[in-house]
Amino acid sequence: MTPNAEGICWACGEKLSASQYQREGECPSCRKQTHVCRNCRFYEPGRPNDCQEPIAEPVRDKDRANFCDYFEPSSNTYEPAADADRLRAAAEDLFDL
Repeated sequence: MTPNAEGICWACGEKLSASQYQREGECPSCRKQTHVCRNCRFYEPGRPNDCQEPIAEPVRDKDRANFCDYFEPSSNTYEPAADADRLRAAAEDLFDL
């Protein structure tokens, strides 16, 4: 991990400093673990092991702390939860003939 790496929490969007990405680090806002696949710049759902790094060891639970040596914080990991109206409209479009 780069020494000045900063990012945001994958779960709540809180800004995090490099020191908050320790193996057992937690987000001060939501208390979710921070050294997780979903907080890494290499995380990419749909790729093998959901990771852009081809030689990284597989990690089963992407939301729990791990020992991956390739971990680098990302500032693009937070996605606000979709609101109910948008989900309802998508479901209606799906079943609209």
